[in-house]
Formats: sequence, structure tokens, C-alpha cells
Amino acid sequence: MLRKILAVDDSALIHQMYKLFLSRYKNCKLISAMNGLEALDKLAQEEGIDLILLDINMPVMNGLEFLQRLQKESAYQAIPVIIISTEGKEEDTIRGLKMGAKGYVKKPFQASELHGLIEKITAAG
Repeated sequence: MLRKILAVDDSALIHQMYKLFLSRYKNCKLISAMNGLEALDKLAQEEGIDLILLDINMPVMNGLEFLQRLQKESAYQAIPVIIISTEGKEEDTIRGLKMGAKGYVKKPFQASELHGLIEKITAAG
């Protein structure tokens, strides 16, 4: 089962939602980053990240820029990424999936939707 999930989103409220949602998983550690640049730092500091939940629209370094950098680093290429996007940004989601993301969920999302996708991705991988 999952141990470490990196959540990358510029909304503190979303991070609180992730924390509440992920409390259902035993031995799960949530690592939070407010933008892509901070997420790269967290990846360098933390070993064994099992999954990344990635927002697209963020300051400093957006989700697509982060995903592009992630795919250039062989050490991180195997980490599954779920894109979390807002309505009306489907072109960004499609681009992210083409760049290697394993799935996407639109905001606002239901916990059951995210849970199902996490289960599907981690079972496959």
C-alpha cells in the first residue's frame, strides 16, 4: 500500500482535503508542496515517493512545467502522477496525460473518485 504521497497544489484548503482523505490509508505520509519548484525540492529530500497528486495552475512553476522536469529525471520517471485540474482546462489535462501522467481528476472532486483512481494506478504499477 502507499506510504508517501506528494501533493502539489497552491491551495492550503486542497492540502487539508488531501490530509483528511488520505487518513483512510494506514502508514501513509502526505508531503505537501505549494508549486512545482517546491515539489522538486521535496522529491530531492524525500526518498520513496509512491504517488504525486499534481495541480496544473500554480505560481512559480506550474504542473506541466513540473511534469516536464520530472520526466527528464530517470530517478523520478516511474513515480505515477495524477493530474488534478479545474473545469475548462481539458487541454492542459490532455497535454499532461501525453507527458506521462497516469490519470486525472477534475476539481471539485469526490473522495471516492480520487480513491478509485489511486487504487487503479497503484494496483497496475
